[in-house]
Amino acid sequence: MSAKNVLNTAAWLAVSLSCAASSSWPQWRGPSRDGRVEAPAWPSSLDEQHLRPRWRVELGPSYSGPIVAPDRVFTTETRDAKSEVVRALDRATGKELWKTEWEGAMKVPFFAKSNGDWIRSTPAWDGESLFVSGMRDVLVAIDASSGKVRWKHDFPAQDGTPVPAFGYVSSPLVDGDALYTQAGGAVVRLDKKSGETQWKALATTDSMNGSAFSSPIIAHVAGQRQLVVQTRTHLAGLDLATGAELWSTPVEAFRGMNILTPTPVSSNRIFTSTYGGKTLAFDVARDGDRFSVKPAWSFKAQGYMTSPILHDGHAYLHLRNQRALCVSLEDGAERWTTSESFGKYWSLVANRDRILALDERGILMLMAASPAKHEVLSKRKVGDDTWAHLAVAGNEVFIRELKALAAYDWSEPKN
Repeated sequence: MSAKNVLNTAAWLAVSLSCAASSSWPQWRGPSRDGRVEAPAWPSSLDEQHLRPRWRVELGPSYSGPIVAPDRVFTTETRDAKSEVVRALDRATGKELWKTEWEGAMKVPFFAKSNGDWIRSTPAWDGESLFVSGMRDVLVAIDASSGKVRWKHDFPAQDGTPVPAFGYVSSPLVDGDALYTQAGGAVVRLDKKSGETQWKALATTDSMNGSAFSSPIIAHVAGQRQLVVQTRTHLAGLDLATGAELWSTPVEAFRGMNILTPTPVSSNRIFTSTYGGKTLAFDVARDGDRFSVKPAWSFKAQGYMTSPILHDGHAYLHLRNQRALCVSLEDGAERWTTSESFGKYWSLVANRDRILALDERGILMLMAASPAKHEVLSKRKVGDDTWAHLAVAGNEVFIRELKALAAYDWSEPKN
């Protein structure tokens, strides 16, 4: 690399790291991995004067959520049912900055066919590298400034594990020099600089029900910072350094469809909901070096794919029956369930007491986070086939349709 390129890369990295905290969407569910953003109060409307299209780029199919850096947006796609592609687009204009690709397509089983064979996992960006999960259980680290592949970890080829029947779905998590994910039929920690495996935990040999759908989080639970994961059968806390199981409890789900990301409620309580099971809270306690876990409460409603928003002692959740639920995090009491049905899925982002919900039909809604009633403040059709998680960074909203990525400015109209 020339001296000029080195300086350009260093300058880009410095800007990226300094601005990332306030203006980026670096991973699954945003900066804090809980669907929340810290921002000035949102506008009160999604009409065309408040939510204004800036650019739209046609792409190959993908359900990966966009990743937003201070000056660029990263997105994935599956092309010609053969290759997986990653692109960096200029955040202001949508112009392509770089593209990289590899062979990696696959076909999913018949009962998942309606959701297609394309890439699903949302990448993670740490200011230097972009970590992308390909459908055939391949994890790729890409230089975010140039698009050059830094390393590739092919779990079936390197670890001897089968290609997962439903593809690689779990979205990776970066923490320091470590990279956590659910792949190779296990929970895995890798060195983010080399891609080498550092530990594996909660492994399964069931190829059909192998790698989990859910994405891991890091939380302080019962006095210890730990990795909280939901496998296809269990909710568990793992030691970050060693992968040792600190605590674990079974979670019922139809065909192991534990999909949403579990969410910490407090220093000892975890919230989750499952397809074919219930909506649940578990309390984790610690006595010396020993952890224990027990149910705090359960509610009959079943979640599906939507990871919840927690606000002011309540959880807001989209359900398997396509209705919405507000439930008390203290005792599991139902505050309201909508009589209206929505789409099959919502991706949710919250700021203060407002929630943005994008369903898979391309309907974007602005809602009040209130236990008193379900209130839609504004809504608008913004696309089609929008299973990918929306991203909100600063006053911009990024929406990945199945075959396009669009950027919007969302602010009060100028006089």
